[in-house]
Amino acid sequence: MSSLFEEINLTDKELQELIEKAKDWALMHGVGMRSKEHFSYNAINFAPFTLFPTPLKREYFEEVIALQPALGELMHKIAYDHDFLTSALEKTIKVDDFIRRLFNIYEIIYKEGFTQEISLELTRSDYLEDIVTQRLKQVEFNTISCSFGGMSPSNLRLQSYILKEIGHYDKLKQLPENNALSGYCSGMVEAWRMFNVVEASILFVVEDITYNICDQRFMEFEIREQEPKIKIVRRTFKELHKEAKLGPNKELFVGKHRIAIVYYRCGYDPQHYTEDCWQVRLLIERSDSIKCPNIQYHLAGTKKVQEVLARPKVLERFMDENKAKRIRNLFTDIFPLDKDEPGGIEAEQLLRTKPEDFVLKPQREGGGNNIYGKDITDFINGKHEDKNWQASFIVMRMIRPKTYKNCIVRPEDCVLITDTVSELGIFSVVIG
Repeated sequence: MSSLFEEINLTDKELQELIEKAKDWALMHGVGMRSKEHFSYNAINFAPFTLFPTPLKREYFEEVIALQPALGELMHKIAYDHDFLTSALEKTIKVDDFIRRLFNIYEIIYKEGFTQEISLELTRSDYLEDIVTQRLKQVEFNTISCSFGGMSPSNLRLQSYILKEIGHYDKLKQLPENNALSGYCSGMVEAWRMFNVVEASILFVVEDITYNICDQRFMEFEIREQEPKIKIVRRTFKELHKEAKLGPNKELFVGKHRIAIVYYRCGYDPQHYTEDCWQVRLLIERSDSIKCPNIQYHLAGTKKVQEVLARPKVLERFMDENKAKRIRNLFTDIFPLDKDEPGGIEAEQLLRTKPEDFVLKPQREGGGNNIYGKDITDFINGKHEDKNWQASFIVMRMIRPKTYKNCIVRPEDCVLITDTVSELGIFSVVIG
């Protein structure tokens, strides 16, 4: 399957004109982000994008769409399986301070009793097309602060505009629907209605500086469009430490606002927390607000849980054999690095002999934390403060993605024609 870039025949001038139009379209339709290098609250750049859509076999796409409800049900069952979560994370919490702090909150809430029975989860399952197995393989299942659900429908419209500009009208019907924004927001509106306090607001917990502002504002505006009665309150952890408090029946108040839903757009990284912020997270978990995600869903999305799920017969704990087989086919090989766990010794041997075939992953989200190739060898041979440090990592066989030539358009007049790798993200909502 060739890329669209290779099919078209544009002169340099025609390509440049198309790029300029696409940039302006992106800016005028909210495909934007604030610049980290030249930050201003009053300005945005267009978000980086590829000029042409990436081809994907329809059968691959339809397969992961069909399995997404089963994956959502799986994560819900994991989040509410205390014994499984405790067993899966038992060793990790001894060496990873961040996961330990999250788990400590979970244990406190578990012993006190969950105040809110309703859970809301906005998820995203990420895939790469693997040229070795000739199918999509899951990279990860995200359960907190899943980005680009708000902006991705606008990206689809941008690609549709570009196809029209180059006269490839036949390709328009091959663009899949993208209802991530309306779907995410309808889930939040439904959960708000289930909370059943008409004057209650939705709280967005955000970083001190929000760069991905369009993605978040699209959600805020869509919620208001679907249900005009809902007010959105945006606060940082630092602001919540000053403003958030519990009422006599564990109602969560932020200033004068009663909170129905707490939606985290941060909190997935240790750097998001000071000691005061940890106290805020505990206070929110104790409240009667619906959390997105609650603490057990956050833990269910950790890399360690992903590794444990890849072990033989573990999926069958949560579903029938047929469904487990279909989901297991989405997994690449995943191993623990801890020598005391099944597959741990084998994993270290593989890393030492063929490091280029694997990725070493810590228990972190947000990108930029993985270790590859020769760096793996240097890392495992290096000095570590904790002798049991291996328990905080998992080993994943490298997915060998298919590449397609495309034109990457970035701000600051940066245009790069190169082979590209595209990740497919499937968004979903789980209310339980």
